[in-house]
Amino acid sequence: MTLKDPRGLDVSGASPAAQDAYERALAAFLGWRSDAERPLVAAIDESPGFVMAHVLSAWRVLCSRDRVATRLAQPAAARAAGLPANPRERLHLAAIGAVLADDYDGARGQLGQLLRQYPRDVLALQVAHTLDHLAGDVKMLLQRVSAVLPAWSPDLPGYRAVRAMHAFGLVEGGQYARAEDAALEVLSHDALDPRAHHTMAHLFEMTGRAEAGLRWMSQHAAAWSSGTSVAVHCWWHLALFQLARGRFDSLLHLYDQRLRNGRSTHVSDLIDASSLLWRTELAGADPQERWLELAQAWEPHIDDAFCSFSDLHAMQAFVGARDWKRAQRLETVLLAARARATRYGNSTRRLGLAACQAVMAFGRGDDKKVVGLLASSLTQAHRLGGSHAQRDVLHLTLGKAIDRLRRPIAALWPRRSATPAAAG
Repeated sequence: MTLKDPRGLDVSGASPAAQDAYERALAAFLGWRSDAERPLVAAIDESPGFVMAHVLSAWRVLCSRDRVATRLAQPAAARAAGLPANPRERLHLAAIGAVLADDYDGARGQLGQLLRQYPRDVLALQVAHTLDHLAGDVKMLLQRVSAVLPAWSPDLPGYRAVRAMHAFGLVEGGQYARAEDAALEVLSHDALDPRAHHTMAHLFEMTGRAEAGLRWMSQHAAAWSSGTSVAVHCWWHLALFQLARGRFDSLLHLYDQRLRNGRSTHVSDLIDASSLLWRTELAGADPQERWLELAQAWEPHIDDAFCSFSDLHAMQAFVGARDWKRAQRLETVLLAARARATRYGNSTRRLGLAACQAVMAFGRGDDKKVVGLLASSLTQAHRLGGSHAQRDVLHLTLGKAIDRLRRPIAALWPRRSATPAAAG
């Protein structure tokens, strides 16, 4: 029996009960909530031949900068590939196969074709939006969502997620007034929507309204800090507002209690931790031993050879800890990777290697080298992926290097004794 989902799309292999469970899992995934696993398992248990349930299971781990996490999608993809599927579902499977083959542009192309035919496939839209973000394709972040909006209406399940994606695309595209209107529209219907609050954080960051951002994120912490997949990242945003106000004790308290309290090993959490400590030191404060713990947490990812954005933040941790052995190990990986005819090899050649070598040079006080490496390459910074707010760390590093060249008395960071692991 062929069913239709609430957006009018045919689904294969599902019973009504399985479809209901899938919709709960999909809503959690779209809303950046952490409770998608149980209803998704229930959907598959109820209907093992439910193609889209296996597809969602794969996409949940594929939208990641973590090489190990992406491999977890292979069993779900294999199960789905052996099931009878309709043309829309086959496009999903083709896109999943492309990501597993490290062809992210191919995956985005497959999803683009899918959305042109089925603009109400909100899962395809969210995944494509995420891959656009990982690729640093600022234009497509907005254009892709704008193209499907005419097919949507407020009564359709998933509409708020579509509008939240649209709001974020508007922020990244510099259309701040429209972005704020879109985010506030979402929040007028669901005051707890973490995606809209995350967009508001970016708005305050990009428009230089640190005090307003601090108030907003503090007042709405209950909406984004509990049961969401974006909690650590939103704490990072709140800490950036503290940093902008020069409140170093407060932001380091947030780092200790919110970003690293559980010693998370998730790559996204490690990225936020590195970024915050690096910015803190650029601003003149000393994170001290925090760097040592973070460098140890990054160590298992030195050989990932998977994501240049992650490499940059791992290098920040190694340099911040003055752990030159690990920094040099990562540089060796990058020097080898740049020759590869792969997605990662391409990003390493374009910017990844230069950005990491600039971080190393900065830590050693070689500001002329920092300027030489970053001044021309920052026009390509978007290719690292992430948001404007995240990539600002490179501009801040370049600016600090230039400032130190102008004022050489401040040429070096506070010196810390090397640990045995850092000696070399």
